[in-house]
Order: sequence, then C-alpha cells, then structure tokens
Amino acid sequence: MSVRVAVIGTGYLGRHHARVFSEIEEAELVGVADIDSGRAGEVALEYGCRAFTDYRDVLPRVDAVSIVTPTTMHHEIAMEALRAGKDVLVEKPLTLTAEEAESLIDEAGRTDRIIQVGHLERFNPAVLYVEDKMRSPRFFEAERVSPFQGRGTDVDITLDLMIHDIDIILSLCRGSVKEVRAVGAKVLTDRFDAVKAWLEMDNGSKALITASRLSSEKRRVLKIFQETDYTVIDYQSLEICTYRKAAAGALEKEETRLDYREPLKEELRDFAACVMSRRQPRVTARDGLEALKVAHEINRKIEETI
Repeated sequence: MSVRVAVIGTGYLGRHHARVFSEIEEAELVGVADIDSGRAGEVALEYGCRAFTDYRDVLPRVDAVSIVTPTTMHHEIAMEALRAGKDVLVEKPLTLTAEEAESLIDEAGRTDRIIQVGHLERFNPAVLYVEDKMRSPRFFEAERVSPFQGRGTDVDITLDLMIHDIDIILSLCRGSVKEVRAVGAKVLTDRFDAVKAWLEMDNGSKALITASRLSSEKRRVLKIFQETDYTVIDYQSLEICTYRKAAAGALEKEETRLDYREPLKEELRDFAACVMSRRQPRVTARDGLEALKVAHEINRKIEETI
C-alpha cells in the first residue's frame, strides 16, 4: 500500500520533495504543480509523473499533497487541499501569521485531516539521538548561519532559519516561552537578515539563539546544558560531544558520530506513514504554530528597538 501524493511548488526544495517521493515505496508520486509550466514539466519528466500548472487540478487524483511554495501561498493552498479531503505536509513556516495557522488547524479538525509541518531538523539523526537523553535541560545555545543564497528572502531570517532551532528547543525543553528579548539587522534584504534572541521558558530553562544569512561559512550547532553535563550537536557532521562532570571538578568527554540518514527522506516517510495509519505526525500543526508565534514575537521585539 502506498499514498498517492503530489508536490505543489517545484523550486529548489520542491524538486527534492519530488525526488524523495519518487524513491520511497510508501508513496506514489502522481504529479507536480507549479505556475511555471516549464519548470513543472522538467521536474515531472525527471521523476516520472504528470505536470500541472494549477494545483487544484491535481487534488482529485491524490490522497495527500506536499506544499513547497513561497510562504505567502501556504494558507490558501493548504486550506483548499483540506477542504478537498486531502492530508497535507506544509514546509516551514506553516503560514505567514498565527491567525492563518489557527484556521488551518480548525479546518483539519473539522475534516479529520492530517497537517504535518516541514521542520526538517526534527528528523536529523543527531536530534533523534539526544531526545531520550534530555532529563532537565536548563540552557540552550543555538547557532545557525550561512552565506547569502537568495532563497527564503520572502520572510525574515527568524522564519527562514531560526524557526528550526525555536522548534527543536521547544520540543526538547517541553516548556512555553514566557519572555523574549532580541536584536536584529536588515542588510541585504528588506527583511531581518541577522537576528540574536534570548528566550526564557515557564519551566525555568533559557535559550540564546543566533541566525544569519550573512555569514562567510555555514554552521549548524546546538549546545544543551543540564545540571551535570552539556552536549554539543553539530548538525552537519552528525558529531555529538557530551561533557560530564567527573571527580575533582574535571570533565569527561564522550564523542559519538552518527551514520547519515537523509532527514527529508525520513520526514516524507513519516508523513506517508501518518496518512496510512491516521496517526499524528512527529511535527504537528500545533507545533508549527507555537514556533511561528515565538518567531513573530522575536520580530516584534526587534522592531521595538529600531
């Protein structure tokens, strides 16, 4: 049994969604849709499916859709798909506004449909590895920076890159954000290109998060501090270093290197499994909404300082 699926949006990331769906046995890639007929046709030819220029035309042919369009289109397309009785995976951020996200959640509840949000790093092997080892994290320090690539510039860096770490931290600390402080700058776009945020949770844990698309290099690192140890995760190399308190105040170091598994493939497999079994996804629409709210609050705090 497999899920009949279509990918809506065939830009950089949409092509990868189409590739993965064409590879996994849990799914049958029925079609791709894009207003650019040439691009849709090229992707369809490469991955053996039909091309559509209007996403509405593919809805009657599938069980589920993967929405990989600019964020401004997420709400409209997802709502149309839900009303047509389709399960949806929506790339992060879920929507532009919290109000749009709430309306999708309400519609999914009314139609008994699944919404999964494409917070890819939740499927990173390093994140999966440390999840069960978190007892009571007290402090997080996250850095996610990269050179300017011209993608994702329809939103602030908070909604493009930082939202990954917001989502991971919320899932690991199991708390809600009660206070936000932040600074940021617009340099290459009319959106915030570099942001640093301080979060305080209702359970006492805290987080310092840095995100930028102005760096000379790409780095993805998360540090998690607990009472007697701290862990450093390198998302790119899949190296995990844990430092534990030892005798005489020394630190013992434990290094782990994980085998690579493509997070996107794990994510799309999970989505297909959820559609078939009707279980809730690893990253729910409510998770996407909570991360979105924090990202918007960070932006609001920055605006207050300008």
